Amino acid sequence: MGADDIDETAAGGPDDGQRRPQPADSPFSRENASATGGLTPPDAGASESARQRHAPVSPATAQVFGRPAGVSGSFASTPSSSRPAPQIAPPDPVLAEAFGRPEGSDETLQRDPLAAYGVSVEEPTPADPWRDPESIASLDAPALVDASTVPPTVPGPKMGVKDLLFGKRVTWYALATLAVLALLIGLVGGLIGRWTAEVASPLNSSTVKLSTGDGGDGGGEPKSAVARVAKAVEKSVVSVDVRTASAYGTGSGFVIDPAGYILTNNHVISMAANDRSAKLEVVFSDRNRVPARIVGRDIHTDLAVLKVDNVANLTVAKIGNSEDLQIGEEVVAFGSPLGLDRTVTSGIVSATHRAVPLPPDAESDTDAVIDAIQTDAAINPGNSGGPLVDESAAVVGINTAIASGAGGSIGLGFAIPINQAIPIAQSLIRDGKVNHPQIGVSASSVRNDRVLGAGVRNVVADGPAAQAGVRENDVITSFNGRTIESADELTVAVRTTKIGERVPFTYWRDGRTFNGSITTASD
Repeated sequence: MGADDIDETAAGGPDDGQRRPQPADSPFSRENASATGGLTPPDAGASESARQRHAPVSPATAQVFGRPAGVSGSFASTPSSSRPAPQIAPPDPVLAEAFGRPEGSDETLQRDPLAAYGVSVEEPTPADPWRDPESIASLDAPALVDASTVPPTVPGPKMGVKDLLFGKRVTWYALATLAVLALLIGLVGGLIGRWTAEVASPLNSSTVKLSTGDGGDGGGEPKSAVARVAKAVEKSVVSVDVRTASAYGTGSGFVIDPAGYILTNNHVISMAANDRSAKLEVVFSDRNRVPARIVGRDIHTDLAVLKVDNVANLTVAKIGNSEDLQIGEEVVAFGSPLGLDRTVTSGIVSATHRAVPLPPDAESDTDAVIDAIQTDAAINPGNSGGPLVDESAAVVGINTAIASGAGGSIGLGFAIPINQAIPIAQSLIRDGKVNHPQIGVSASSVRNDRVLGAGVRNVVADGPAAQAGVRENDVITSFNGRTIESADELTVAVRTTKIGERVPFTYWRDGRTFNGSITTASD
């Protein structure tokens, strides 16, 4: 190695990785560093001289880019802030008590929850210093165990169904109860299934079996009271047809005698009675149509009797007692409303002794006032003359009139009581005519704040009323125990008595009331 090689290495030649001592006069020596307060590069003095030799700045450039007057640094000084220090309000006493530190405690953070129970925090296990951090973690097989040190396994008792399902918490009695309940539930389910199959399924079945009955006369026993009444009465009810050259009418009637006598209303056969060319026929329930003739009729009671001949095995209607009827009692009406024969409707007795006037019209010469039974059983044109029957299948009235504003039933039907109709029918059969009781007066209804009744307008000389002391303008308020509130009620009260019968009555005259008795006479 030559001298040049040694100087190159000392002057900072190629580094061989070893630190070498520096000369004392080196600018990077420790002595120079301690004298200058740091390490100074060899050319530090030359750089300072270079910075002092920059080009001069023109006044215009200094004015534009220079520092403002009074500013010594590169940035403007921060103005002093005179804002007061924030004032913190004292905490609320309630919040301080709830969330503040206990007295004598200087801890600022909550204690570790585990420290309260004396549980020490387990220090993490130091990592294996010899493990390669780049290696993949893996689990080795467990260490071998000496089989001689392992105690033998003792098998436990076998579990039964009870132990498996209930864990020995259910008694045998409870298990038996559960078994019985399960059996009952299964039995009920089976019954419901059978009912569904036998009853409910036919309701949803698409197979329909049509009845081949005869259209109304079912072979079985009637299942309701109305059905039983209908079956007992229907064969005694007839339809009455009247035909003229220009008109046709239909009504009803019922057989009252096996000889062929039929009771009906006068207004049903009035057209036939007044027209000799009219054809009168009766149609029975078996569709048998036979001619009929008028035995007698009464325009003042709206009743008539017909006769059919050569008809065998007639069914006679059972006659009841209309005086025994009670309001609210169930009744059944028969007839041929609007030509629909064998029609049955039902209802109740709405009222009794209802005075209903039947004035004459273009189709009937009836001029009567009937003492009617009022019913809500549907009665329509064509029902007239048909029977009104009670629950025992006995006739208690004859369907006669309706109150309606539009020609149909509105639940106000009226029937002649059978107790009043039978004597008249017997008289018509026997004599062909009827005599009626009368008292020899004509009257009109009086209704005012002083009196209510039938005001006498005319008194027949030497008649029953005249002999009883009745004068014109008297007001009859009671007759034979019946309160009189209109002239129609006086008419039906007189008609319901017998000829020659002496009955009490009350009348009003000039503000005073008088009582008397009167004997009815024949008209």
